[in-house]
Amino acid sequence: MTIAGKIESTIAIPGGVTVSMSGNTVKVKGPRGELSRNFVYPRVSIAIGEGVVSVSSEYPRTKDKAMVGTFVAHIKNMIKGVTIGFTYTLKIVFSHFPMKVAVKDNRVEINNYMGGHAPRYADIVGGCKVKVSGADITVEGNSIEGCGQTAANIEKATSRLGFDKRIFQDGIYIVHKSHKVKE
Repeated sequence: MTIAGKIESTIAIPGGVTVSMSGNTVKVKGPRGELSRNFVYPRVSIAIGEGVVSVSSEYPRTKDKAMVGTFVAHIKNMIKGVTIGFTYTLKIVFSHFPMKVAVKDNRVEINNYMGGHAPRYADIVGGCKVKVSGADITVEGNSIEGCGQTAANIEKATSRLGFDKRIFQDGIYIVHKSHKVKE
């Protein structure tokens, strides 16, 4: 909403979720856990009221309006993450050499990709949980950035340049993104 040189956007805080702020760090606590993020931009301010988070900018320029929208989207994703969570589903596809995928420590290990002897690794970031069952890989977590980056790391670990993708379709691919974690 724009009022005389001010842009302001509000986010309703659902029941069971608490939002607090210390300095520039916003913390969101919910039934699935806690997320925190540092929000710093010179002309954008965040205020927490009674059941509402307000993001505003005085006399905004185009970049300031964009940052207000960005902050609102990040806070909404944090609230969604601590209430219902995020899930990415990946599919293991091979036609030439059978791949073996396993989770070890904080990495996903991919063996025998295109007949290679050296294993490939993908980092798990953001406190996500990765499960491998058959030809499916599931990445679950509270942080959309962590889940998305983990899924991208797994997909990137099996990318191979110089091959025709129509013929050599071996790899691991993201097939579904969801904002609801299956219980």
